[in-house]
Amino acid sequence: MKKKKPIPSKSRFSGKKSKSRKKTSLGSASSRVPGFVKKTAQEQPRSQYDTNGKILVIIQLSGGNDGLNSIVPYTDDIYYRNRPKVSIPRKEVLPLNHELGLNPALAALRPLYDNGYVSILNSVGYPNPSRSHFRSMDIWQSGSDADTIWQTGWIGRYLDALCDDHHEAPPHLTVELNNMLSLALKGHKQSGVAFERPEKLYKNLNQSFFRNMVRRGRNYKELNNAPLSYLYKMAIDSSESAKYIYEKTAQYSNHHPYPKTALSYDLKTISNLIQTDSETTIYYASLGSFDTHIRQKGVHERLLKTYAEAVTAFVDDLKAKDRLKDVLIMTFSEFGRRVGENNSQGTDHGSGNNLLIMGENLAQPGFYNEAPDLKHLINGDVGLQIDFRQVYATVLDQWLGANSTDILGQSYEQLHFINNRIIV
Repeated sequence: MKKKKPIPSKSRFSGKKSKSRKKTSLGSASSRVPGFVKKTAQEQPRSQYDTNGKILVIIQLSGGNDGLNSIVPYTDDIYYRNRPKVSIPRKEVLPLNHELGLNPALAALRPLYDNGYVSILNSVGYPNPSRSHFRSMDIWQSGSDADTIWQTGWIGRYLDALCDDHHEAPPHLTVELNNMLSLALKGHKQSGVAFERPEKLYKNLNQSFFRNMVRRGRNYKELNNAPLSYLYKMAIDSSESAKYIYEKTAQYSNHHPYPKTALSYDLKTISNLIQTDSETTIYYASLGSFDTHIRQKGVHERLLKTYAEAVTAFVDDLKAKDRLKDVLIMTFSEFGRRVGENNSQGTDHGSGNNLLIMGENLAQPGFYNEAPDLKHLINGDVGLQIDFRQVYATVLDQWLGANSTDILGQSYEQLHFINNRIIV
């Protein structure tokens, strides 16, 4: 899976050890938005990582989604023996092949699967897995090994790679639909921006206190050298980014029907930004909580239904506007659940899980690899077939046109789930 194992420098990839919950609001240092809003795409210097208009949308299923009850091994008796109460009955499963099928709550995904827009990767994870939500999520968001702590995220380092000595602002920004910025979008030099609602972001950053700070910053004679320059610059850039995002979404009226859920609203907002040709390359959204230790079935099925219906509306919207060809959608969770159910009609923290890739540019629609092997478990968990950083490396190199070795700190064997790949 791995090649050439250089040690990433601390200055670029890591830092002092800190608590696992690393999120930052827009008003803090991590969510500085550079001056990309001041220039048009024509005025921007050409990036060394030109994506040719390719967009990545990441959906995080927070809390540890039960992959075995999502993509169900409905012909495997081991599954049913280990889950007498929480398993999905065979007669209810929507078969996809002779081994695996969809939880009926994911029925909205079936047309996408049948049309070749879904690739399912089984048993994705990392060696020596952690069963801690926070630690495992840090590993997924940073791209580190299980025994290494990095203070930057893999998307944040992608942004870092877009910077050079003369241009602090990359031509592509990363956006998270959340009130706090996740570790994934934090870089050493540059970070993404987080917001729940564009209008709320614009309103909050248009209050008198913030406007006065922006005004003082613009009038500050020694902005580039004075100790206050950083705070003033942050205020100016944040204000401009808020205005940019708000105006981009406001100029497009989207009449495509979406369910009335928070995830649907987030995906509709992303669609609006895509339709207005926002300079954003990577979007990040999340749904939770999938931490189903107690009375799992009802909660899990509601979450799966919310996810499937929101994503289907999003894909249909993009397809109708002929933009699906430009978008790759990746859905992951920080770990799966144990194969055996617990005594509370739920499941506990596990390891390997399925990961979904969606779009029109799939080299291998359907199932990318073999079903989880329930005959050979590791401490009650499914074994590892694919390291998640192989997925990241594939997306970075083949979709975004980046150098994954620089961003991930080492070379990972790539996969073959993308067509129309960018050649670098």
